[in-house]
Amino acid sequence: MKGFIFDVDGTLTPSRGKIDDNFQRWFLEFCYSHHVYLVTGSDYPKTVEQLGTTICENVIRVYNCNGNDVWSQGKNINTNYWVLPEEAHDWLSGQLVSSEFPLRTGLHFEHRPGMVNFSIVGRNADAIERKAYVKWDDETKERQNIANKFNNHFVNLTATVGGETGLDIAPNGADKGQILKDFEFDNIRLIFFGDRMDEKGNDYPLAKLILDNKLGECYNIQNWENTWNLLQNYVD
Repeated sequence: MKGFIFDVDGTLTPSRGKIDDNFQRWFLEFCYSHHVYLVTGSDYPKTVEQLGTTICENVIRVYNCNGNDVWSQGKNINTNYWVLPEEAHDWLSGQLVSSEFPLRTGLHFEHRPGMVNFSIVGRNADAIERKAYVKWDDETKERQNIANKFNNHFVNLTATVGGETGLDIAPNGADKGQILKDFEFDNIRLIFFGDRMDEKGNDYPLAKLILDNKLGECYNIQNWENTWNLLQNYVD
């Protein structure tokens, strides 16, 4: 039996955007005939906004907040109530002040179950403002530099690059890899699709565990069209 695990942003949808209408209809049919799971750094309301209620309630489980908030058929079944320590919050606030990127839009800390998303430009940024930050980050590697310094300073916490503009911050081990505890490996082969499987990305911990333990295959996705094309190989 195969279990299909999907990241959302950049894998099933444009980053922070809604799923394409044609792909939404096709993917829903795929969910009806396959064992499908979602794992994303976003919270459940954002996932519903991106994919629609029908998809979210017809996959087997939705692992939100990197697996720290778990949903099944529209009902919450487990939540991690960890809170970011004050020292770490203050350190990140210092990075917000010292960043040379000129724009701030607000909502720089988004507290989610079991994790925090931190963004220099802020999660209130519109598409044009996000694009400006993406260009800046590509040139300066700001997010990765902040993550490296954070991880060296806070040995019990981990910051990873997530999405286009943010960092996901959580206790060590509270990453996407934690969802594997819910799977019985003797009768299921996992197929994972994600767009940040590089060593510093937030899909990496899950991909590494799947590959190291020979539990299945992983696809490092370029965009949702790439996902759709690859899925054609799994349709009878």
